[in-house]
Amino acid sequence: MDARAPQTDRPIFVDLDGTLIRSDLLWETLFLVARQNPAVLWRVPGWLSAGKARLKAELADGCEFDAALLPYRPEVIELLRREKAEGRTIILATGANERLAHAVAEHLGLFDAVMASSDAVNLTSQRKLDRILAEHGDQEFDYVGNSHEDICLLEKAATATVVAPDKTAHRWQARTGSARIDADAGAGRAAIRAMRPHQWLKNVLIFVPIALTHEFFNLEMLLAGLLAFVSFSAAASAVYIFNDLLDLTADRRHKTKRGRPLASGALAIPTALKLALGLLALSVGIATVLPIEFAVVLAAYMLTTTAYSFFLKRMLLIDVLTLAGLYTTRIIAGSEAAGAASSFWLLAFAIFFFLSLALVKRFTELQDFGVGAHRSKTGRGYVDADLETLSQAGMASGFAAVLVLALYIDSPAIREHFAVPYLVWPLCPLVLYIIVRIWILARRNEMHEDPVVFIMQDWRSQMMIGLGATLFLLGAYV
Repeated sequence: MDARAPQTDRPIFVDLDGTLIRSDLLWETLFLVARQNPAVLWRVPGWLSAGKARLKAELADGCEFDAALLPYRPEVIELLRREKAEGRTIILATGANERLAHAVAEHLGLFDAVMASSDAVNLTSQRKLDRILAEHGDQEFDYVGNSHEDICLLEKAATATVVAPDKTAHRWQARTGSARIDADAGAGRAAIRAMRPHQWLKNVLIFVPIALTHEFFNLEMLLAGLLAFVSFSAAASAVYIFNDLLDLTADRRHKTKRGRPLASGALAIPTALKLALGLLALSVGIATVLPIEFAVVLAAYMLTTTAYSFFLKRMLLIDVLTLAGLYTTRIIAGSEAAGAASSFWLLAFAIFFFLSLALVKRFTELQDFGVGAHRSKTGRGYVDADLETLSQAGMASGFAAVLVLALYIDSPAIREHFAVPYLVWPLCPLVLYIIVRIWILARRNEMHEDPVVFIMQDWRSQMMIGLGATLFLLGAYV
């Protein structure tokens, strides 16, 4: 607090949203409702028209809320614990709904009382100050807040502490020299992490149909492929952000995903929404300069990923089949963008190959939850007893992909494109090596990332891909 001696008879009022936690419970509950009960989302505009207090109350009543999972600020909690140890009275004074505020107070065990919004009163700014004055009269108090809505309370407080301030609160703090607790640095870095640019490697699949046409120096096709790559990457990043917003609770229960920017509170939900909408606008804008067929594929991809985020990802086996289809859709998108035909053999190989990788993804996620994993904990349709089945199905799907490749190499179609077809035969053991190695690592619990991204970044897999590409070129042009 300030340099004056602490006065144990002076109560401390503490804001919740943005102060005690790195997030905002209005946004948190909106996405909890979107995840848990999406059928009622159409009622949100009506609730909002009845006032913000009504909206907060309806959202709080419409979701299952676990206060233990919120991204608390440890610096603020440590401050309150020190003051509590000195006998200070600490009151949680928040604009969040009273049901949620009491849950937070009960979880932390630091507060002597709670002031919060009801279904009729949105307890923010001047209304919060009036409530404090009505209940405590002329008694001096300290206040801990973070935003422009807290300025009137910060000015009235005997001692003010500003936490991770917005622009208005920052200017006020700089002018008054009040105590300050800063936010974690790196908001821009958090936004980039939320976009998951490393996942853009998956969209290299867009160039596969172009490569198979042997049109390596066709600048028009390459430009179309590049534009399609950027469009799909922007769309995919937007989907990742929306998916993380819907998965906040599940991610916070996960031992590694809890560190994601949105789950940890490093990236504010409104900022994430603006970023996602901007990425969608970029994706659609690029799609308008490509063939209409590409736009149709992109729209199908977006609809499928939206359905996946809301409910398909929780459906047994439907989730991995959808993932395999989404990987294969990237190949189709590249074909439509560049006007390069996708063969039956390519799509058949892709669907089996990516089904195997999708099963690896589910296997490793389930493995990370450990013994006793169940559907309510994982947010998926699997339990720990399914690990062996997932492994067997994934290996079988990978072998099926290699079988399709072998049949293609032995088909008349191969002779239309390759001068020396037998040089392509080693592709089968190379692909087999990649698949079996991934599954061995997964069974050892050494696979901790998306398998497609792993293949793109792993030097052994890169060697196999490079050798395969060399054999492909030699078979075509020798």
